[in-house]
Amino acid sequence: MPPLLNWRATAAFVAVLLSSSFANAQVPPDGPPVVGVAPAQYKPMTENTEIAGRIRARERVDLVARVSAFLNEKLFSDGADVKKDELLYRLERAPFAADVEVRKAGVAQAQAQLDNADIALARAEELLQKSSGTQVAVDNARAAERTAAAQLQSAKAQLQQSQISLDYTEIRAPILGRIGRTSVTPGNVVGPTSGVLATIVSPDPMYVEFSISVRRLLDLRDRYATKGGMDAVQVRLRLPNGRIYNQTGKLDFYDVTIAKDTDTLLHRATIDNPIQEGTGLRDLTDDMFVTVSLEALEPQKVLAIPRGAILSDQQGNYVYVVNSENIVEQRRVKLGQSTPDIAAVTDGLKENEKVIVEGIQRARPNLVVAPAPASAPPGRS
Repeated sequence: MPPLLNWRATAAFVAVLLSSSFANAQVPPDGPPVVGVAPAQYKPMTENTEIAGRIRARERVDLVARVSAFLNEKLFSDGADVKKDELLYRLERAPFAADVEVRKAGVAQAQAQLDNADIALARAEELLQKSSGTQVAVDNARAAERTAAAQLQSAKAQLQQSQISLDYTEIRAPILGRIGRTSVTPGNVVGPTSGVLATIVSPDPMYVEFSISVRRLLDLRDRYATKGGMDAVQVRLRLPNGRIYNQTGKLDFYDVTIAKDTDTLLHRATIDNPIQEGTGLRDLTDDMFVTVSLEALEPQKVLAIPRGAILSDQQGNYVYVVNSENIVEQRRVKLGQSTPDIAAVTDGLKENEKVIVEGIQRARPNLVVAPAPASAPPGRS
């Protein structure tokens, strides 16, 4: 065979090989584009579920006047920390002190009448024994003695009630905590119908309350069923400014009834609220809105890829995979628990398969690319 024919046969054979290897591959005229890839690898990841929640004080007291009187003194600074039993308000005491003295006199009078009735009964019984008296006289004396005893008891009860009213003229802190601003200033008349004078809340620890939909709650219970149930979950908080709170909480209560209007179940956790070093303030305040993160105590291994590799369309999530021949494949994936940096893949990828992280805009299915290791995210190795 002439040399020219041998060369043509060889070229045709090579073309057949290339067409079989890259049946649908597309090679750009200016060469394969460079893309950054990262392998799918098993990594430890802490599962978490985020829910909106609110901070609640463990103890909250609305101070209300128990008797009607002029407010004479306010003995605290608005917003200050107060101790239990600390005197906060003093009402006008004179009318109540006078009433106590009147009741004391009533007790003394009733006691004297009882003493006289006791003497009269003793005399009537003595005369009856000597046959100088009658049973009717004894019965009348005994009835008078019992009436006097009842009157004394009533007088003592009235004295006790007056003393209670006198004590109510001093309003003290029933709990240790921080007091808000006063709603009434001295010189005004206050009473049971005057409303709340001030509110005291306990600062540490605090409650965080949040509602979980029944569907998500059942999913969480199933997920942690083999790990100790909801006891295997710790509570973390993200504050309104986006900062992660430096204390962890523990679930301690869930309601017994599902909310019919929202189909959710109220949960509550307790979390410490210490004074932060350097600021002298506490981060958590009663009724503050926070983001609650329910996290597993122990991380689990998941097949993970960089979050930036995830793309989505109307059909769901997908990634671009570079195969052993440097050809791009579109791969549909199912995602599990993820973080802002890492996506957990539950289906669609195998370990060590390479996904495109950088240069995704230059990739498309069946395109031949030049893969290179993707650069690490800032702050990560």
